[in-house]
Amino acid sequence: MTSPADWLLTSAPPFLKEPFVTTALLPNFTVGQWTSGTGPGTPLFDPVLGTELVRVDATGLDLPEAFRFARDTGGAALRALTYRQRAALLGATVKVLQANRAVYEDISVANSGTVKADTAVDVDGGIFTLGTYAKLGDGLGDVHHLTDGDAARLGKDPLFQSQHVLVPTRGVALFINAFNFPSWGLWEKAAPALLSGVPVIVKPATATAWLTQRMVKDVVDAGIWPAGALNIICGSSAGLLDQLQPFDVVSFTGSADTAAVIRSHPAVVQRSVRVNIEADSVNSALLLPSASPEDTQAALDLLVKEVTREMTVKSGQKCTAIRRVLVPEALYDSAAAAIAARLAKTTVGNPRNESVRMGALVSRTQLNAVREGLALLKIHTDVLHDGSATPLLDADAATACCIAPTLLGTRTPDTNPVVHDVEVFGPVATLMPYRDMPHALALIRRGQGSLVASLYGTDAAALSAAALELADSHGRVHVISPDVAALHTGHGNVMPQSLHGGPGRAGGGEELGGLKALNFYHRRSAIQASTAVLACI
Repeated sequence: MTSPADWLLTSAPPFLKEPFVTTALLPNFTVGQWTSGTGPGTPLFDPVLGTELVRVDATGLDLPEAFRFARDTGGAALRALTYRQRAALLGATVKVLQANRAVYEDISVANSGTVKADTAVDVDGGIFTLGTYAKLGDGLGDVHHLTDGDAARLGKDPLFQSQHVLVPTRGVALFINAFNFPSWGLWEKAAPALLSGVPVIVKPATATAWLTQRMVKDVVDAGIWPAGALNIICGSSAGLLDQLQPFDVVSFTGSADTAAVIRSHPAVVQRSVRVNIEADSVNSALLLPSASPEDTQAALDLLVKEVTREMTVKSGQKCTAIRRVLVPEALYDSAAAAIAARLAKTTVGNPRNESVRMGALVSRTQLNAVREGLALLKIHTDVLHDGSATPLLDADAATACCIAPTLLGTRTPDTNPVVHDVEVFGPVATLMPYRDMPHALALIRRGQGSLVASLYGTDAAALSAAALELADSHGRVHVISPDVAALHTGHGNVMPQSLHGGPGRAGGGEELGGLKALNFYHRRSAIQASTAVLACI
């Protein structure tokens, strides 16, 4: 295999031959400076070609000083700015990222194995989210705190009242991110945090850390944010949680097992560090009954299109992807045939080939995990579309971390707990029939809380009723009817205006939702004073 240094000097495109990566070790940014780890580093690979790209390492970093500098220097500088001023910095960040978009696309293809359309979901999604919060923040005005509701009188005389206020927490926001969205996963958290006036330390997932690191580097080099406001640590997460203090916050996206470790850490248990978790989610798509054959076909077409898209976008590596598909018993066979027919058209392989519509999983570890999960599900289901027979384009099956989409099915979902419990984080979904709406809703709830469910139908009243029934167990309910077929944003697309998160198994967290996202980074306090004092506030 070509060494990282040789590859960078001979095979890499020009933008990768800059001095900061000629050693093939990506530096970390803390305490206002770029610092490389002192260890050999963990290699990052091209999941299609198997080529080593760069390395990341955090060995030897002074973590206590990194957190202190961010908390004290970065936090003080951010809080000195108004919401409108911080929003302007978000807008400036958008311009820098847009100017370097081509670089990010090349890194995404090389390190994540994604086709251009999937790269857009990640990169453009992150930039769009930043832009959204820039606009929202501008509307908050030139103030340093927010009022929460109206003042409330505390007695018969209205002179003495209580006013709730929101002020930025005087801590640091630690982000421990997942591998599937190295761009969007960074900015959907950083945008509301920075707008709130809270400095961030980003720990990207190692396998795809390159894109996150490069984006942070471009923004840091542009000199947009005050020193200490934006920091990144690549490599091991060892010791990060130990640095957290009572007014810090931590946001994690990943497995339920790791989430449990975070929740049990002394920083959380003893120091009451605020935690936001987004974990496993067995999301559902539900086809509602329709009154006529024409309406039935229209709704079925919408479901088939969305299910196949969700199975194949980013090779199914989305926390919001559809994992369970529920249809009326009479439509089970037709739904299976229609979904399988669309999946059969999906070309899989090297994302550099324009004919490829689905690229690779991000790593050999992820490929093995998907294969193991799929093997388990196959024991309890029928294979309705077998992706293993799909040939790869421009990719060696022995090297590439590619796996074609597979549709499974079970006619007995009531007595098949595995299909409700096991999430395969790849291009896999399971079809199942239901008898009536109470049965369908009960099956969906066996997911124990999910990020999103999508509904397909033509009866507005029925769709509305089902959405409300599922709202308590889902962070988001996405309703697709023929009138919005060309307008809806997609089952799995997380829009910054809507809530992202979910109860129960999904982690119990909340992100985005417009200005609601700022609540996580603020502290609410009640100020009890005379009306004259409150008027000044």
